[in-house]
Amino acid sequence: MITVGMNVEKREKEFVIQWGLATIHIPLEDIIEVTEDETYGGKEKQAVRIGMPYGTTDRMVIKTVKQNYILFTTNKYKILDIINK
Repeated sequence: MITVGMNVEKREKEFVIQWGLATIHIPLEDIIEVTEDETYGGKEKQAVRIGMPYGTTDRMVIKTVKQNYILFTTNKYKILDIINK
């Protein structure tokens, strides 16, 4: 578990984020870059925000060819470790 209620998993061809009742599938070939965002709400205005911004210390941005995602988490290193496997 990355943050309360959030799980991430890397499968053969996709990165899967589960949060609440939502499941988001991101094809690995679509991921352009993964970075950290130091702002509270995220710099990316048109990004899908996953997680709760309050009570978390880290914001990870996943940029893809179709959509950008901001993950509000307390364990950015675990997300990076899972993505880089």
